[in-house]
Amino acid sequence: METFGEYIKQLRTNTGLPIRKIAAQLDIDPTLLGRIEKDERPASKEVIAGIAKIFNDNEQDLFNRFLSDRIAYKIIDENADIGVLRVAEQKVEYLKSKIK
Repeated sequence: METFGEYIKQLRTNTGLPIRKIAAQLDIDPTLLGRIEKDERPASKEVIAGIAKIFNDNEQDLFNRFLSDRIAYKIIDENADIGVLRVAEQKVEYLKSKIK
């Protein structure tokens, strides 16, 4: 199990490409990509889509990795237990039913 940033770094290093080349393809500063890889900055949806395209990875899977990190960090920050995920799952279903 790895964080979103660790996964992105692994994708990049497996190709042997330097951070500056991937950042150029994403049209972002290499420093920003480095901070994303270190989990110091969140990636935008556009960057996630670009990473998926560059590495021929599934965009939804990448987004799920990204979002699961955000949720996990929030649970840790709030000192909540894992039970909050069960409640959140039920709440998602409830809210989806209201939208229809």
